[in-house]
This record gives sequence, structure tokens and C-alpha cells, in this order.
Amino acid sequence: MLTMTVHWRLFKDMSRSVSTAEGLAVDDTLPQSVAHHQSPPILHLYTFVPSVIVGKYQDIEAALRLERCRVRGIEYNRRSTGGGTVIMGPEIVALGLGINVDYPGLGGGLGGVFGPLAHVLSKALERLGISSYFQPKNDLEVNGKKIAGLSAAYETGKSLLFHTSLLVDFDIPLMTDIMNTPLIKLRDKGYNCFSQRMTTVCKELGEDVPVQRVVGAIEASFEEEFGICFQEDEPDHWETEVIQRYVKERYINQDWIFSHKHPRARMGLGRLKTRGGLLEIYLALSGGSIENVIITGDFFSTSEHIYRLEKALKWTSAREESVGENLSKVWQDDMIYGLDVPTLTRAIMIAKENQVRL
Repeated sequence: MLTMTVHWRLFKDMSRSVSTAEGLAVDDTLPQSVAHHQSPPILHLYTFVPSVIVGKYQDIEAALRLERCRVRGIEYNRRSTGGGTVIMGPEIVALGLGINVDYPGLGGGLGGVFGPLAHVLSKALERLGISSYFQPKNDLEVNGKKIAGLSAAYETGKSLLFHTSLLVDFDIPLMTDIMNTPLIKLRDKGYNCFSQRMTTVCKELGEDVPVQRVVGAIEASFEEEFGICFQEDEPDHWETEVIQRYVKERYINQDWIFSHKHPRARMGLGRLKTRGGLLEIYLALSGGSIENVIITGDFFSTSEHIYRLEKALKWTSAREESVGENLSKVWQDDMIYGLDVPTLTRAIMIAKENQVRL
């Protein structure tokens, strides 16, 4: 009996490193092509020019020392998926995957994506001789040290974009020079410097490892774990037009890059390290009501969900029970991945207390 071979598409050009605008625009096109262009899943493997990329809901001016980026010739940009800041470059494998959230082998929903895809990457590292494991919410670790960061988002029906950056080699002094990292994140992890909580393929193996070798291990692992074969391809005419649109509308657009700014007006700040990431709530009161609220951080969510939560809170009573009740009316599972209503309410109450003190 003959069995049909399942093919996924593979976009791969390891002959050069790409700009943040090009790489991110291609990645954003992947789920669009799966959802609207009858494409099978697409894996995009590549490297960036030296750059730093913040998560969708972060304030780039708060996360980075932008003047140092400019002086050092480091590109900076904002991706369309959540999570925290990542340093990218020619010795870090960038991976984008466009796939339906209910594809066999995935766990269903945003929360069910990280584990299975982290397992694929762990198997790739195993091929290289490195033992790793998934550390929720979104890290792949080796002996307690991060070797890859994972992120995902879906705002195109059932199609999602999965991102990762796998550290083949890494410039830690560069990271410490250009990043602003809240002390709460460092204290939470129990480390006092980046070098104690990050590792690389080269460091673990004690030798220089070509990026192409790591990319080959990733390809083989995906094929084995999902029972598929890759067909190397490149964006067609339809996809190229979508890519160009994303470049123009997002990745060279200052309004996109500098969106999600922290308010400059006097607002109470509620900062809380949670299972879902660093949560930052900015709150303004009018009497006993919430006049304005902004939800930011390095969590995973969708623009629609954040808007619904902020809308549910605006002009409601700032009493704790009222905040919890209004959030519960609109709350859905994984509305912010890894968070629940009590945790979000707690952060809002911290912001309220700090607003009252102003």
C-alpha cells in the first residue's frame, strides 16, 4: 500500500544575513499564506544582521538604550509576536513557522504550541550532542541556562506564527550594553548578570559550530517529529506582495516600531513578574473610577484581547472586587498566555496604590 508523502515548504537562504524588516516581514507572511493562499506549513530558517528586536507589547524606548544601538550600528525593530527582547545576528538561528494551530502534533491553542515545538528544537540539539528541555513559559534551557527563546501569536483565524532564536554563539557584552532590563526580572531568576543565565551551542560543545550544521539539525528534527518532507521554495508573487506590504506598513514604519509606548503622563505603575511574563499596568484614576488603563509587558496575547481587557476596565470602579468582576465578564482561557484574572487584578491594584501616592 502506497502512502502519501506530506510536504512542507522551506524558505532558507543561509548565504546572507537579512535586515530586520525583511526577516520579520517574511515571517508575518507565513501564517497569511497558510490561511489565505492554500499553502502547507512553511518553515523559514535564516539569520539577521546584528540587531535587537522587542516583543509586540513592549515599549522599545524603555527596553533598549537606543542611542547605543545607533552608535554601534545595531538595527532595532518590533516583531508581531509577544515575549521579550532578543539580540540577533549572523551566529543566531532565526526561525519562523507558519502553521495551523490545530495541526496534528500540536497541543491546540497558543498554550499548546510551545511544548511540542520546543520538543522539536530539543531533538535538534540532541542531534548535536546537547541535552535540553522546555522551561515554561517560553525558554529552551540547558542545565538551567537559556539557549533559545520562543514566541508565538495567532491573529489570522487558526493560522499562527511561531518564532524562535537559537543561540549558536552570542555576544553577551553587546546585550548588556544596549538593553534595559528591569531588575525585577533579574531578581526573579536569581542571577545578577546575563552570562550566568545564557548559554550557546558553541559553549556547550566546546567548539566552533557552523550555523549551517545547526540549521540542518533543525530541518531533520522537524521532518522526523512531524513525519514530513521539506521542499525548498521561495515566496511566490502573491507572497512577495504581502511581504512588501508588511515591510512598508510595519517594519520601516516608525509608528509601528515605537508603538506601545509607556505613558509619559503621571500614571500609577503596577509591575508584576508572573508565570506569563513581566506584566506592566499603567493606571489613571478619576475619583474612584479607572479613567485610563494600559496593559504592556513581555507576555503573549493578541491585540484584540488586550483591547477587550482595557475596554472592560475603563470607567469602572477601581475597587478590587469590581475590577475582578469586570475582567471575568470578558475573560477567556489563554487571553494572556499563562495569566489568570486574580493575577491581572493584583497588578491593577498595585498600579492603583501607586497612582494614589502620586
